Amino acid sequence: MTECRICGGVVEEFLDLGRQPLSDAFPRPDDVDGEFFYRLAVGHCVDCTMVQLMEEVPRERMFHEDYPYHSSGSSVMREHFTRTALNFIETELTSEDPFFVEIGCNDGVLLRTIAESGIRHLGFEPSVGVANVARERGVRVRTDFFEESTAAAVRESDGPADAIFSANTICHIPYLDSLLRGVDALLTPTGIFVFEDPYLGDIVKKTSFDQIYDEHFYLFSVRSVQAMAERFGFELVDVERKPVHGGEVRYTLARAGARQPTPAVAQMLAEENAQGLEKPEVLQGFASSVNRIRDDLVSLLRSLRADGKTVVGYGATAKSATVTNFCGIGPDLVSYVCDTTPAKQDRLSPGVHIPVRSTDAFTASYPDYALLFAWNHAEEIMAKEERFREAGGQWILYVPEVRVD
Repeated sequence: MTECRICGGVVEEFLDLGRQPLSDAFPRPDDVDGEFFYRLAVGHCVDCTMVQLMEEVPRERMFHEDYPYHSSGSSVMREHFTRTALNFIETELTSEDPFFVEIGCNDGVLLRTIAESGIRHLGFEPSVGVANVARERGVRVRTDFFEESTAAAVRESDGPADAIFSANTICHIPYLDSLLRGVDALLTPTGIFVFEDPYLGDIVKKTSFDQIYDEHFYLFSVRSVQAMAERFGFELVDVERKPVHGGEVRYTLARAGARQPTPAVAQMLAEENAQGLEKPEVLQGFASSVNRIRDDLVSLLRSLRADGKTVVGYGATAKSATVTNFCGIGPDLVSYVCDTTPAKQDRLSPGVHIPVRSTDAFTASYPDYALLFAWNHAEEIMAKEERFREAGGQWILYVPEVRVD
């Protein structure tokens, strides 16, 4: 793909992460044939500056009945979404009969608080498994993709929404033209559309290249979101940094002229200009740093194994698929990956087929080193696994550089 999905401009590739599998598809040991692979490369639009993947993976392959990620699996994320829900209740859902919609509600971790407050709500969630978990928690869910037609149907049946929210989902959706027309159809004249996703500025600064995978079709910046909003009759009226998932930004869009933009928008735009985030040479420099991290990480792992040290992975994350497949890290370098998600356990990691085990395997016999794929939850995980360090174990991290902790 060389045409921008937002504005139709030319997209110039700046990083190729090679042949990659679906990041959340964990095959059984007896069923490794037929894995889907694609080329994971990323480019930036020379016109609107939107950073995006060069190849689109069909959405049905990624978001389906067996989709394994549960947002409520982390205590940090549970607290984050509870605070977010309470903030909406206090600021935007104060009318007589407010209506709140979430795009990609997952297991209902945020909407549960909204539902318990008695507020009318609806979550869009195309992955049946996690949608059913949300329903069990008292959340109203539509098992469908959010787009222009489905949004219009909800407007017809439920009326307009006072606020539409999405977390770690909008960057997954290549067809943002249809989504934003859906927001336009569903939102009240004074309502807001709020979404939070990984931030390009942090990805470049930290060289967190594992934030690039099949589900993350877009890597947003304030400048690119502002340009996107304007094309569809909206205005970027607020931005807020969030520390979750390794660095995100929460964007607030309103209809053009409906609300006064906060000073934070201009401030972050100035920061991006100073960083040179839209400049090809900055993105090429990021690509060079990615290659250096690959070489350093593989060299370290080979050296440790040559010395007879045991190395395992911690966190069978979607991000880890990018790292292991780009770097060529297989069972010869990492014996297994432990993870708390039952749906991933006793399976193999995508592409390179490292066995996935429960964290019980980790605590039963501590390795010498643990490669922390879930680095965005480092503080939470390291506090939980204090005994590993007490037993002499050491953590290997690769963001923003390869190091042993």
